[in-house]
Amino acid sequence: MSRKNFTVAITGGIGSGKSTFSEFLREKDHPVIFADDLSKKLLKNNKEVKKQIIELFGSSTYDGNDINSDFLSKEVFSDPLKLQKINSILHPKVIEQIQREVEELMHKNTLVFVEAALIYETNIEKLFDYVVLITADEEIKKQRTIDSKKFSSEEFDKRIQNQIKDEEKSKRADFIFLNNT
Repeated sequence: MSRKNFTVAITGGIGSGKSTFSEFLREKDHPVIFADDLSKKLLKNNKEVKKQIIELFGSSTYDGNDINSDFLSKEVFSDPLKLQKINSILHPKVIEQIQREVEELMHKNTLVFVEAALIYETNIEKLFDYVVLITADEEIKKQRTIDSKKFSSEEFDKRIQNQIKDEEKSKRADFIFLNNT
């Protein structure tokens, strides 16, 4: 009897606890691909991406070889058009890398997880057998984000407004975990 392999996306808004949930899975020796980590690697190491980002946002985007995250965040989250442009550069490459890594991990594992905030925003839910939504009340997400990431309330509001609402995601997810604790 052969075993079926499964891919599971873990998604949720900023401050929902999806990364904590994903780290728990990783601690239990499950393979987890983190989309944010792939984005950061692309921004740091991919010459084509770096060139496009510098053309779009200027040389202040990088401090030597390191991404100036504060500068870039302020740029993209203050202008929806800039956010759309950076997403058009990064998302196709991140999705490609996710697919490569999932394929590679499936040779040795029957279950592979992918943690990504923007599963529905990028329309990639069909790449997965299941989608798990981690959600929490808005005020709890806001407080967690402010506490853990040093974002102001305004920065949280700018970021959350670019994500599909949990109510909509709940209609599309296979499993939902309410994480208000």
